[in-house]
Amino acid sequence: MTETMTTQGETPRLRIDDDTWVLVLTGAGVSAESGIRTFRDAGGLWEDYPVEQVASPGGFAADPALVWRFYSARRAKAKTCAPNPGHRALAAIEDRLGDRFLLATQNVDGLHGQAGNRRVVEIHGSLFLTRCSGCTRPPFPDDREYPDGPPKCDECAARGRTSLLRPHIVWFGEMLDPEDLLRIGSFLDQARRHRLVFLAVGTSGVVYPAAGMVLEARAAGAETWLVNAEPADNARHFHHFVEGPSGRVLPALFGEALGAVTR
Repeated sequence: MTETMTTQGETPRLRIDDDTWVLVLTGAGVSAESGIRTFRDAGGLWEDYPVEQVASPGGFAADPALVWRFYSARRAKAKTCAPNPGHRALAAIEDRLGDRFLLATQNVDGLHGQAGNRRVVEIHGSLFLTRCSGCTRPPFPDDREYPDGPPKCDECAARGRTSLLRPHIVWFGEMLDPEDLLRIGSFLDQARRHRLVFLAVGTSGVVYPAAGMVLEARAAGAETWLVNAEPADNARHFHHFVEGPSGRVLPALFGEALGAVTR
């Protein structure tokens, strides 16, 4: 494995030319700069409840009202937050690259979309989508808060069944959507014939399969970059590590490439 180069002092420039394809993975550190606390910051707790108790199929089965109170609080908080310069830099690079850009995010807050990113794969789901826990009804946009109890599926009710709605979130113990993984894999297959850059931002490098994406990118010939406030668990797999907050580092990292974008 190539030794990781850690950059200190002046931020380097990431070269982007007309043959460059960019795959980005973002994690909780990006949203933290917009005021959304990470689970790690909270010590893995919410109101003294272990996060697994309010973000797992078992937790939902045991106490759906508690789970919805948790996600209602998350929705309320996310509504007060806005994209930061890191989000906007990623949106500007997408504007330049078009279909040569793809952003996979572990975040569920929708801030990338607010910033202007459209080629986004929300691999852990979306805070502002809801689906039925009992039927195949597709996820639907929903920004309502349910602090007083779990909502019921009206489509199931019309068929004489009672099913509860749940947030469209990939919980602990659940698998990622195969369609999302296929989209990322297809992008890598196309990009391997070109100059490919893989950029991970604000990730802990702990949660798989996202933490293994750098190895997939390297297998496709990617030049790999990590931007993080501290070394991630998988930092050794990257060619370059730039330490610092993404809101400051990303605009500098992209440098002149941002100047070529008309927004």
